[in-house]
Amino acid sequence: MSAPTEEHAPTDDRSASGSGRDRRTYALVGGAGLISTSLAAYEIVPASVTPLLRESLGIGSSAAGLVVSVMFGTAVVGSLPAGVVLDRTDSRRVMALAVLALFVAGVWGWLAGTAGAYWSVIASRALGGVAYVVVWNAGIDIVSRAVHADVQATAVGIFTASGPVGFAIGQGTGPLIAARFGWPAILPAFTAVALLGLLLFWPASRGLGEARGDAPSLREFLTVLRSPTVWLLGALGFLSYALYLFVNSWGSSYLTQELALSLATSGLVVALFPGVGLLSRVSSGLLSDRVFGGRRRPVVLGSFALAAPLLLGFTRLGSVALVVVALLLSGFAIQLTLGLSYTYVREVVEERVAATAVAFQTSVGLAGAFLAPIAGGAVVDAAGFEPAFLLAGGLAVVGALLAWRAPEPTR
Repeated sequence: MSAPTEEHAPTDDRSASGSGRDRRTYALVGGAGLISTSLAAYEIVPASVTPLLRESLGIGSSAAGLVVSVMFGTAVVGSLPAGVVLDRTDSRRVMALAVLALFVAGVWGWLAGTAGAYWSVIASRALGGVAYVVVWNAGIDIVSRAVHADVQATAVGIFTASGPVGFAIGQGTGPLIAARFGWPAILPAFTAVALLGLLLFWPASRGLGEARGDAPSLREFLTVLRSPTVWLLGALGFLSYALYLFVNSWGSSYLTQELALSLATSGLVVALFPGVGLLSRVSSGLLSDRVFGGRRRPVVLGSFALAAPLLLGFTRLGSVALVVVALLLSGFAIQLTLGLSYTYVREVVEERVAATAVAFQTSVGLAGAFLAPIAGGAVVDAAGFEPAFLLAGGLAVVGALLAWRAPEPTR
């Protein structure tokens, strides 16, 4: 991956300049990735200590699921307006403001959790959801501008890999932090790291966040909402995020309640599910760009086709070893779509409304992330874990059928 350079560099000065641009690109992607990693850890970490959270606040499964999913709910509402703003303003500065808001949300949640104020915790997480969607959309937009078109899917895949890395860190370390400092400490534990990422990202991103020419017209904006392909890709994102958040939210509880693992061990085991996304999300771009010659559909189709049988048979696995294998394979499969869908949707619309298309994809996708922990908790309470995982497997089958019909981008 490299920043744009001149095709021929006959002098050492030009080569040195190209190397400098390469270093700047690596710093930009690394800084944006560090911000996103800390944000993702903050997002998912309550799921790793659900039993402690329920006992402390006196709430049920669905209410506990809302602590995780409320961030995605506010992101659903805020994503499309954020994309419109990013197409019209300096996304770099907006991203910096979002990082500061994330830090405030973490401290607020810690104070509210210590006081046992459930709805104040929810409000703090809602603020974090606004910060999340701005960082995510702006990061994808800026990283996409920084690299050559022929490696754009790979670069965006590397950035989106920050999500599963953060999820794995949150799932794995949440119980350890809670045991040492109390569960409310999990909320601000990761937000300060985002400030360090901003220090790396800010100088490297100079000149990359400005709005591109005139703002998109209302007619151009509406072309995004009227595109059947955009809606189809949004549906695939919805299903992928629903599956991803369902396993992340209730996998640990399944291991604790059904397989009698300790909370700390369950957290570490479930951390494998998002953690493998570091490989999966980077691989999605490489597979699409290199193996399939830029085609996107084969990767997305394979993602759902592999995930479906793994989820359908998950509760029938009799040993922890088989569960670990299933978590690794299903985590890899589901996140292939999560890594590629943002590049995919950018390529089916005009460049001037690319950020809006990404925001739409984020909004529809995160609707699945919002609903999955709550709906999953309701099914678990009403019928148990087996019907819940069977339902997840059925959604993966639907995803495979939709992916079969998805067209290849023409741009």
